[in-house]
Amino acid sequence: MVILIKFIMKKTDLILSLSNNTDLSKTDAKVSVEVIIEALTKGIASGEGAEIRGFGGFYKKHRKARLGINPKTSERTQVSEKFVPFFKPGKSLREVVNTL
Repeated sequence: MVILIKFIMKKTDLILSLSNNTDLSKTDAKVSVEVIIEALTKGIASGEGAEIRGFGGFYKKHRKARLGINPKTSERTQVSEKFVPFFKPGKSLREVVNTL
């Protein structure tokens, strides 16, 4: 089944699309989307990551501390080290994107 979606999609749009294209009620679709997002968030935050085969993987990347520059004032400030979410697209997604 192929579900066509808008280019910019909010969480509510995803819930409506899931509800309209399946036998799920809006309430069940909302619960499903929230469970998926929660599972992805926990996987990324724990450092294990999360992978959806054919779509891509979500990971946590470490960024080292660095010296940053404010583009408006040219002021130099120290940016502390941090972790950021990272998405690596899967082969199928890359192929679809490259054909459009």
